[in-house]
Amino acid sequence: MPRATPTPSLPLSRRAFVALAGLAAGAGLQSVPARAQVAAAQRIVAAGGVVTEILYALGLADQVVGVDTTSLYPAAALKDKPNVGYVRALSAEGVLSLKPTLVIAIDGAGPPDTMKLIEEAGIRVERLPDDLTAPGIVTRIRTVGRLAGAADKADALAREVDVKFQALAAERDRRAARKRVLFILSLQNGRVVVGGRHSSADAIITLAGAVNAAADVEGYKPLTDEGVIAAAPDAVLVMQRGDHALSASDVFGLPAFAATPAARDKALIGMDGLYLLGFGPRTPDAAHDLMAAVYGLGEGQAGRRP
Repeated sequence: MPRATPTPSLPLSRRAFVALAGLAAGAGLQSVPARAQVAAAQRIVAAGGVVTEILYALGLADQVVGVDTTSLYPAAALKDKPNVGYVRALSAEGVLSLKPTLVIAIDGAGPPDTMKLIEEAGIRVERLPDDLTAPGIVTRIRTVGRLAGAADKADALAREVDVKFQALAAERDRRAARKRVLFILSLQNGRVVVGGRHSSADAIITLAGAVNAAADVEGYKPLTDEGVIAAAPDAVLVMQRGDHALSASDVFGLPAFAATPAARDKALIGMDGLYLLGFGPRTPDAAHDLMAAVYGLGEGQAGRRP
């Protein structure tokens, strides 16, 4: 059955999107009284790119004594701070050698034995809830700020991010028809590994006002040729950099994609992995950029990072 053509709407440009958020959020971080931020300085190891991103956004880089390899934004983090390994394969010795007072980790950081050793050494370990919704991301920001002794700064940043999410929701609500987007993580033996329901890819596609074309799959799984054909994506989403980078020829050269709307329109969207799937302060901007790319709002190339 042919899908309905989206009802024309007045798109919210990236500039207007950011300006609206700034006005509605008030004075933002600069309005927080200095006396409200007085707290004992922590020595923090950030285990997860989003943790690092939030800490830096709050102006707490001086409290960060170590980061993991997924801490790619801002670039100064991995350049200036000791590296304690991949977030799911952390080095207990590396963490303990930094003499942290606090480890803030994403859900799934590990391995479990390493986290246990760190806690047994008397180091406080706090894990962020794995809630990738707009309210969940706002809560993440407030949680990190509270743990780091910067609750007021975090509350101001959380309000700014929440206003951006509200603007994004208004833009979603103006769409009468939703396009189908297929996120491809990698290729394995000629098959695509896709992001199904309850995956981070599913969360960002939903925030961007599109439909996950792989919603029949749970998590990240290989998709059969028949599954690709049935998914009938209008666009394919991939990560721009790193080991999982895929080109249009990689994807649309596969026979299963030949008859899809995405292949017909050469609709391949590439975005930076952490920007797309980090679920931190930049997420409303990432979702807006993805929406612009999917629906052709004339915003320029997707994946542009602030």
